[in-house]
Amino acid sequence: MTLTVAIVGRPNVGKSTLFNRLVGKRLALVDDTPGVTRDRREGEGRLFDLRFRLFDTAGLEDVQDESLEGRMRRQSELAIEEADLVLLMVDARTGLTSTDEIFADQLRRSERPVVVLANKCEGRAAEAGLLEAYSLGLGDPVAFSAEHGLGLEDLYDHLKTAEEAKAAEAGEVVAEPGEKEPDVLQFAVVGRPNVGKSTLINRLLGEERLLTGPEAGITRDSISVEWTYNDRPIRLIDTAGMRRKARVSEKLEKLAVADALRAVQYAHVVILLLDAEEGLERQDLTIANHTIEEGRALVIAINKWDVVKDRDAVIAGVRDRLQRSLPQVKGIPVVTVSGLKGRNLDGLLDAAIDAYDVWNTKVATPDLNRWLHEVEAAHPPPMAHGRRNRLKYISQPKARPPTFTLFCAQPKDLPDSYLRYLENELRHDFELPGTPIRFLLRKSRNPYA
Repeated sequence: MTLTVAIVGRPNVGKSTLFNRLVGKRLALVDDTPGVTRDRREGEGRLFDLRFRLFDTAGLEDVQDESLEGRMRRQSELAIEEADLVLLMVDARTGLTSTDEIFADQLRRSERPVVVLANKCEGRAAEAGLLEAYSLGLGDPVAFSAEHGLGLEDLYDHLKTAEEAKAAEAGEVVAEPGEKEPDVLQFAVVGRPNVGKSTLINRLLGEERLLTGPEAGITRDSISVEWTYNDRPIRLIDTAGMRRKARVSEKLEKLAVADALRAVQYAHVVILLLDAEEGLERQDLTIANHTIEEGRALVIAINKWDVVKDRDAVIAGVRDRLQRSLPQVKGIPVVTVSGLKGRNLDGLLDAAIDAYDVWNTKVATPDLNRWLHEVEAAHPPPMAHGRRNRLKYISQPKARPPTFTLFCAQPKDLPDSYLRYLENELRHDFELPGTPIRFLLRKSRNPYA
């Protein structure tokens, strides 16, 4: 049994600040600009001994059409429908607005338990706004400050009451702490703006979970969604479109791109989504190279495959560009999909899981050293200062990505070309296609020293 809590309110009242405080991380982008949050963002909230599922939502606008604001409002309404408790946040400093009153009326009709948080109550300027909040007819408002932590004890009491009510209604028993949960695979979907990342994830989930539309750059925050595929728990992470650095000028876009890069850093597998009609662009290669430098497994997905005419030419062009521009990582999986039509999505997920398994590969030390003697005999390293630079020993201290420690007589004199030879042989002999490989060079001890 998990309590579900949704934070709602008009734009720029401090919803994302509260979300970040309760999840204990700066997951949601925060800025003075109204309307930063657009999608439902989900996280694990924590307050003292309570644990709960938490939604951050877009600022509520009084629109019902098919505009971006209208679609954002529907995402917020879906969060309210899922919630066991709704936190309606108002700005006590500016006082109530007609928009606050409209949505308070909507929440009364929803029959969901509601707590009014009068935010920004850390000074006397907020006293009038706090008193105004009583007029919403949703019970006593909580004097609150998301930024400074004022009112958290009162919020805890409301959350505890809601948790106990849900447990009594469901007749469930909370699981004992310490039960081991299966590992969650983290897949980050990245790419340039408007290549179809959110549409692809919605199709995988089978619901309109993420905001989509013809406008480029709708997604700003990196939104993670828990999901299960073939009994394997997966966390899908949607990210903001990443343009070339020279074209990024607005502060919000810089924050969104930085958030997307963090998603890459913490992902297990990165799915780089391409537009089939545009192919593998320079910016795509920049994103792929960053993924490899971060040591993440990489899968290339060519989207919008349903509209491509010369398919052989497109896929040959992508593979050729990968071969020329990323020769250090051979065998990166390339999968063709259509997020809009839902084609070959199982193939994409299977490729991502295979890439994850390769990324986790651990090779036994005896096998590695037998391999090392064979490759050294077939192609010895270059001489160092007129003497043979012998390779003595190899081990794999870690996976994720596969990392190998190589002991040799003169590690500083072992050229990069020879390391590439060893890497290519490792990939071929131990079946490690498309995953980053790391070498740590160490000087072997001289037994006569």
